[in-house]
Amino acid sequence: MPRPRAALAVLAPLLAALALAGPAAPTQAVAAPAAGATAAAWPPPAPVLNRVDTRDPVVFITIDDGWYHDPEAAKILLDRQVPASLFVLPDAYSWDAAYYRKLLDHGPSRLENHSVTHPDLTTLDAAGQRAELCGARNRHLAAFGAEPRLTRPPFGALNGDTAVAARACGSKAVVTWTHDQTDWGTAPAAPDLRRGDIVLLHFTPNLAKDLTRVLAAADAAGLKPAALRDYVRD
Repeated sequence: MPRPRAALAVLAPLLAALALAGPAAPTQAVAAPAAGATAAAWPPPAPVLNRVDTRDPVVFITIDDGWYHDPEAAKILLDRQVPASLFVLPDAYSWDAAYYRKLLDHGPSRLENHSVTHPDLTTLDAAGQRAELCGARNRHLAAFGAEPRLTRPPFGALNGDTAVAARACGSKAVVTWTHDQTDWGTAPAAPDLRRGDIVLLHFTPNLAKDLTRVLAAADAAGLKPAALRDYVRD
């Protein structure tokens, strides 16, 4: 038999290589990093969704940014108990957290991750993207005691590092959208909604009108708003 010291000398390079490869569950395949992700990316990237593949007659309402705190829009969300995904910036609720606390405490809406400072994440390196997304998660936890589980990159701009950073910062998925229904001065035409569609809105002075238009389109299509995070598997 070879001497123990000699055997260790043979095994050492192999053990070092295995250590560099990172952890992997023996009974579950680990997804490869998305295109553009760094070679050392870990954990595996979160999936990127612009709609959900489902047979349920549901549609998903998402609302971004959060600067304009419209009481009429909040009333619609609460009266109809709309399970909206609120991709809100920390600074947008820091001066009036009660507006969002009411939505979270008295309705099914949930706060999600939209970064700290709303940059184009593709202009940042991997560390910068993690700082933006993990920083927003930490501020959400401190303010509301709940962790966001979805990430929407500002402007919908993302790359492989975004998907890895989102997973590292606690998100199940990176979410874009199927229909942008935000009225920035001209109301979009009512959308032709289909099951699984994700609708993008923003906290603007026109949010109440946008919500009314989208909810009417959902009613006409026989679709019910549902909680997006419930339809994304871990």
